[in-house]
Amino acid sequence: MLTSFSTALSGLNAQATAIDVVGNNLANLNTPGFKDSVVSFHDLVTQSLGAGLGETQVGFGVGRPITIREFSQGAIQTSSGQLDAAINGDGFFVARDASGNTVYTRGGNLQTDKDGNLMTATGEKIQGWTDVNGTLDANGPIGDIVVPVGTLHAPVETRNVSIDANLNASAVAGSADGTFSTSMSAFDSLGDPHSLSLTFTKSATAANTWDYSVSVPDKDLKNPFTAVTGTLTFNPDGTLATPLSTDKPVDIPIPGLVDGGSDMDLKWSLYNGLTPRITQFSQKSSTSGLAHDGSPAANLLKVGLANGGKIMAQYSDGEQVEVGQVAMAVIRNPESLIAVGNSNYQLSARSALPAIGLPNTGGRGDIIGGSVEASTVDIAREFTNLIVFQRAYQANAKVITTVDQMSQETISLKQ
Repeated sequence: MLTSFSTALSGLNAQATAIDVVGNNLANLNTPGFKDSVVSFHDLVTQSLGAGLGETQVGFGVGRPITIREFSQGAIQTSSGQLDAAINGDGFFVARDASGNTVYTRGGNLQTDKDGNLMTATGEKIQGWTDVNGTLDANGPIGDIVVPVGTLHAPVETRNVSIDANLNASAVAGSADGTFSTSMSAFDSLGDPHSLSLTFTKSATAANTWDYSVSVPDKDLKNPFTAVTGTLTFNPDGTLATPLSTDKPVDIPIPGLVDGGSDMDLKWSLYNGLTPRITQFSQKSSTSGLAHDGSPAANLLKVGLANGGKIMAQYSDGEQVEVGQVAMAVIRNPESLIAVGNSNYQLSARSALPAIGLPNTGGRGDIIGGSVEASTVDIAREFTNLIVFQRAYQANAKVITTVDQMSQETISLKQ
């Protein structure tokens, strides 16, 4: 009978631990990326009473419960944070804490510090790959992701231009319809724009022939510009005959810029692959597209995290540049990880080595930008468990009071 005291006491301790686990789950009901824990009870060794071989067996109670963290998928919730991210599937974000230790997390409320380091809400630095001199190498080692903060995007000098247009086959040479003009901008090495004026004039001496002239305003140059001229001839079906698609693009040199920029050397391509960009049909002369590969200097507007873990920077000229890539780690037995607070986990002696790589590869889940993963705590299930553990605690407490009363009655037999 006296064994019942220790047996019931083990029950009280086990149920108290279980209630602690439930309390921790409920406390993290709204913690992004939190994974709830469950308890696993197990009995202690039994003792045999009497001379028989196990005919009467009485156990010694229940052991301390084993807690198991369940890494099930949490609901993906849309958020307003530009750097927020949620993992859909298996895997973890890789981060580095203040001590330099590697930790793993699914908490996706990300932010940047004053130096542009991408960090978790609690200050751990997210690991991945950062653009270096225009190159983003996701095959190299991972490191801190540093995003541009308040930087100016350098201008890109225009080197190639193109125009998609139709010249009116019905136009009469010398008339208003026989001349067509358009213009486009080209940027020098300093980001200053320069206007290119293109004029097409129908030939009065040859059928299906147009002369062209390209000019730049003299005010942009130290010396007067020498116009670039040439001739376009068309087939009877309105397609461009010469120059041929195999010919070199038209060279447009622009030397001696007043603003001090480098001399420009533009290449005007008349073909898109083998398809002519300029046609001659009986429709009013017009342009359908202008293109160049330059851009002015631009201010950084914002940095956001896109699907797939891509860090995108958007500039005032509308250009978007991928400046970083978030890495992911997958661990075969995540339930062996040790929780170290701040929604972070570390490897234990039982953990498999993490496989680090790009999202959505090698069994790793995907990263959803502009979202966070909700906690997996089910409030209804936790309340049910709380009631069950409370009743079990009360039952074990009743065992102790009952055994105590029986002990008092046994002692009183001596009297």
